[in-house]
Amino acid sequence: MTLGQLRTFALVAKLGSLHAAAAHLGVSEPAVSSALAALRQDLCDPLFVRAHGGISLTPGGRALAEYAQDIVGLADKARREVAHAQTETGRLKIVATAPFAEHAAGRLLDLFSRRVPGASVDVVVEQAEDMGSMMLERVYDIALGARPPAPNGAGDVGIDSVPFLRYQRVVVAAAGHPLASQHGPVALTELLARPWFAGPAGIQAASEEGRWLASQGVAPEIVRLSSETEALAAVRAGEGTMMALGHIVRDEIRSGALVRVPVAGTPVAGLWWASTLDRHRATTMALTLQRFAATADATAAMVAPGGSRGLERRGSKFHVALWS
Repeated sequence: MTLGQLRTFALVAKLGSLHAAAAHLGVSEPAVSSALAALRQDLCDPLFVRAHGGISLTPGGRALAEYAQDIVGLADKARREVAHAQTETGRLKIVATAPFAEHAAGRLLDLFSRRVPGASVDVVVEQAEDMGSMMLERVYDIALGARPPAPNGAGDVGIDSVPFLRYQRVVVAAAGHPLASQHGPVALTELLARPWFAGPAGIQAASEEGRWLASQGVAPEIVRLSSETEALAAVRAGEGTMMALGHIVRDEIRSGALVRVPVAGTPVAGLWWASTLDRHRATTMALTLQRFAATADATAAMVAPGGSRGLERRGSKFHVALWS
């Protein structure tokens, strides 16, 4: 059984005629008959009988027709993927949520670009709520960060999401902040009475910390700054509090420069996800990055202390910030 034989049979089954299939393929009808004869002999089934100027599939022929269409479709997809890899040189269009882009994307994508020859990436930061529809419209190949929620009315959204990094959000303040000296649980209402800083995305509803906040039934007025790094600088200066990533502030908490405020319900555990279109539509390079993001090497790079973690902005897009 060969791919050529299956392609010929699939076309005959679809058109219902050896003559029509031969004309479509640009070969003689005896050539089509020869391919089908070899297939019949290999499978020990007549596959079809001639009827009313065309053919009628046997039960075995109907079963094979379904497999043949799938196999031929997969073979054509493989050809397109190979051609795409040759012409696009592994280019990936990535959409990321702002916290991931700032705190981990640079390290992950730098290591990925080093490990995968020919890979190149363009990264654009968007709100998590918009990423699902953009993925389905093929604006981007892969989404990194918060898990894209299903667009309204999408039902089976057709997106495969794989978790690749677990994090915790902790409430922190400067050592001299009035809340820093409290040892028992701090009520959320007491926290909301003071300035609360965040990055440009605020606290996204699609994130675990966003869902936790929504479950408390409050809508705090959050001061959004240009980055979470700038927000953390305001906290260090004693101007307010923020929900920071635990692994980012771990050393400052240990040194006493920052204090974890014991707000009830925190720390809030969350996950970052790598999301692609489902397996039949995702590009090979997107699936490669999705698998790579979950490896131990990728995790170690993203959470290692010191050095730049984020992306460098150039024009309207973000590109990997490289370092030695």
